[in-house]
Amino acid sequence: MVLRVGKSCEASIVIDAPVQVVWALVSDVTRTGEWSVECRGAEWLDGASVPVKGARFRGRNRRNATRWSRVCEVLEVDAGQRLAWRTLPTRLLPDSTRWEFELSPAGAGTKLTERMQVLQIPGFYDRLFAAMLPAHRDRTADLEADLGRIKARIEAPASTV
Repeated sequence: MVLRVGKSCEASIVIDAPVQVVWALVSDVTRTGEWSVECRGAEWLDGASVPVKGARFRGRNRRNATRWSRVCEVLEVDAGQRLAWRTLPTRLLPDSTRWEFELSPAGAGTKLTERMQVLQIPGFYDRLFAAMLPAHRDRTADLEADLGRIKARIEAPASTV
């Protein structure tokens, strides 16, 4: 059996906070390191400071002993409803993955869904990443953990999201 990375997954959670509060956290890519299982931080590039279509940012990642960074491009922004971006392929890392947050009202709270979809990955890299980063074979648990940390951060007493 040849190991491969998972090509798509999603997870959802209901957070006891209004949509605008959840949006304020998940749309600020510079805060991703506060809740992501893998991303340790991000900074806007080329003078950008908020998510708008075409804006770019660099994410710094770590999984166990493996460290890397990726430049990402914002694909969609529908304030309070959807934010999507993709990792940009390079010669060293020729894959590309789309990431997305979708928000919708859920009673007095917010349903937050996180999705990922591999857009392209050469076969060699597919096998290499699956071997080096076993959690990438199915990212569902990672997405669930991300959402759990977002929920805990927002719902914490005295939260200042």
